[in-house]
Amino acid sequence: MPNGSLSLPALLYLLAWDTTRTVLTGESHLPHLVRAGALTELAQRGLLTDVDGIATPVDPDALTGDPVLDGLLELVEESRPRTWQTWVTLRARVTLDAVRAQLAADGCLRAVKRRALGVFPTVEYELERASLVNALQEEARRVLEGPLPVAEVPERDAALVALAASAGLRTLFTGKDPDRHTERIEALTERGGTTAPALRKIVQEVRTALLTTAAGVT
Repeated sequence: MPNGSLSLPALLYLLAWDTTRTVLTGESHLPHLVRAGALTELAQRGLLTDVDGIATPVDPDALTGDPVLDGLLELVEESRPRTWQTWVTLRARVTLDAVRAQLAADGCLRAVKRRALGVFPTVEYELERASLVNALQEEARRVLEGPLPVAEVPERDAALVALAASAGLRTLFTGKDPDRHTERIEALTERGGTTAPALRKIVQEVRTALLTTAAGVT
């Protein structure tokens, strides 16, 4: 993916931007999508593992150097044991807010201070680097639609596209029938956890939680 320095949650947030209208899509489920990306990256880095269905830190002293990922890791460490599906939704907006602040600091977004109802101070974000988002979306569509065999897709890219597709991001689909990609998405989900059976289970559970929230099931 272009700009490989960005984390999975940051990439998923950027993929949600419709650059033709400069608006975010799927905002109601965006906190869950971003949180799912953060959980997946921590698992892929070996910092979170699965213990009987519970998201469990591997090393209490480990840090990634990424404030978004480290913030979530700290939250998991300090909380009582919870399942992956619970963590996809629990206080998910905290991770979304952290991603926005990070992308604004990196120059991908512009923070604009406004007052809601003319009284309450708020911060809204505007896209600054549409060209980066366009490149990300183009590459994500290639991963989703082929022709590259799934076995040759990098594990991180496979997880990214599987999560984005599961959330139904309209910016990812070029056709009117997203269901035609179902088998490919399932294969990408498997590929996202190739390195270990535990990681494969984690990616599947996180994606299942994301599908549930996107469908409006509580």
